[in-house]
Amino acid sequence: MLWFRNRKVAGTVFLMLLPVLLSACGFHLRGAVDFPANVSTVYVQAVDRYSPFYRELVTMIQQNGYGPSSDPTSADVIIRVLSDVTDHRALTVSARNVPREYEVYYLVSCSVEVHGEQVIEQQRFILTRDYTYDETKVLGKAKEEGVLTNALAKDLVGLLVQTINAAK
Repeated sequence: MLWFRNRKVAGTVFLMLLPVLLSACGFHLRGAVDFPANVSTVYVQAVDRYSPFYRELVTMIQQNGYGPSSDPTSADVIIRVLSDVTDHRALTVSARNVPREYEVYYLVSCSVEVHGEQVIEQQRFILTRDYTYDETKVLGKAKEEGVLTNALAKDLVGLLVQTINAAK
């Protein structure tokens, strides 16, 4: 293997083979979504069209060129968001009964239909994150909770898409 002695050539060959190697192992760029074959439009039916989960789901669908469809009869995939709940609860409190740590949770219940066939019956997805609380930094901690809620919504969208792909 004489050509590996030249580092420039070896580096160039490696860079040329890297995309082939990554695609062979199933690697996808973060945010790239693959729905089942022959899917061109996705319809989302939700109880709350202003929730972080709904916004993230529709954004992901738009960014990947799957719609969203405004008519469920013409859509290839129908995602029904049956419940969409987020809240926080105290995890630990101080000796003065002041919360020191909170847990933010996001619970979504969905069902999915692909080409008229129910691939996911009502299934619950829940994710949690915790953060420390300081009563002297109320505004910053409220913003942190909002950021965590949006991150949970984005992660739930990814989890839902992975479940759809596993069911196909």
